[in-house]
Amino acid sequence: MKTVIITGGTKGIGLGIAISLLENGYNVVITGRSEEVANEIATSMEDKYGDRIYGIGCDVRDYASQVACVEKTIAKYGAVDVMIANAGVGHFSSIEDMTIENWNATIDTNLTGVFYSTKASIEALKKSEGYLITIASLAGTNFFPKGSAYNASKFGLVGFTQSVMLDLRQYGIKVTTIMPGSVSTYFNGHTPSEEDNWKIQPEDLGQMVVDLLKMNPRTLPSKIEVRPTIPGGKK
Repeated sequence: MKTVIITGGTKGIGLGIAISLLENGYNVVITGRSEEVANEIATSMEDKYGDRIYGIGCDVRDYASQVACVEKTIAKYGAVDVMIANAGVGHFSSIEDMTIENWNATIDTNLTGVFYSTKASIEALKKSEGYLITIASLAGTNFFPKGSAYNASKFGLVGFTQSVMLDLRQYGIKVTTIMPGSVSTYFNGHTPSEEDNWKIQPEDLGQMVVDLLKMNPRTLPSKIEVRPTIPGGKK
């Protein structure tokens, strides 16, 4: 049975991916900055998934925290087969109004945090000949007003992941970045509702991850753009 770590796995895209993987027989470790919340979410799912779900409190902005997460996962399940670097934040304002704090929070979480998650898991992924998946965004190729921090982090993440793919494939490690457009989540203070039915749903991305993991090892979709079929749900 393979084991997956999902950073930012307690809600939104991360939780949607976690549920899809659990439904397909994987061990899943969900992480979040609050250990209490991570444990609470994992405990709430134990009746259905038993010991295959595990919550760990860790901060992707802290390298030591990421190393500890990998160590705890190996102690519990024996290996790390997949690292899904999903944790992310968004701060949107014009460059004139962008604060130093919001800039740093965005870059430290969305870009440096993925570097830390990747760095911490490389040796484990070498042993399992595993898979690294990063969750980027269409904002990694499409710039927009008030997006200086977010665009910078996601453009950087796409480039980072593609370079890492070339570094790690010599070890049998597959690397993919997924770049979603509009997703129905709580991101940036949004509350999902029925009006979001036209958007990508977290479980859609979960199915995509499952499909990637089932793909023949000889084939690697290294960069995947995914968007709603009909923008705004209007034909």
